[in-house]
Amino acid sequence: MYRKNRNRLNNRPTTHRLRRGFALYAVAALACCLATPALAAGDPLAVIDNLNTFIFSIIRAVGLILLGWGIVQVGLSLQSHDPSQRSQGFLTLAGGIIITFAKEILDLIIGTGA
Repeated sequence: MYRKNRNRLNNRPTTHRLRRGFALYAVAALACCLATPALAAGDPLAVIDNLNTFIFSIIRAVGLILLGWGIVQVGLSLQSHDPSQRSQGFLTLAGGIIITFAKEILDLIIGTGA
């Protein structure tokens, strides 16, 4: 009696089962994403204002990351007495400050106070 011929359904490789399971999961996730209704605000300008706030919050987060990296570079340059790294650190620090306060700088240039 041969074991291989006894049950052919369970002899599939596990990669086929994993692919099928992943495909079913992807279809279910896509169906859930496409089935959600779009909840838009009544005023189109409010939507643009919310998008503006979201984009500037992302820009502020990137500026804070650069600000922190500039502080680390300046600290490492002071520890190793490396003037080129120190100048690079101060440039990164200044860029981080400018990017962090980009919205306020643009408001000052345009003249719209929030």
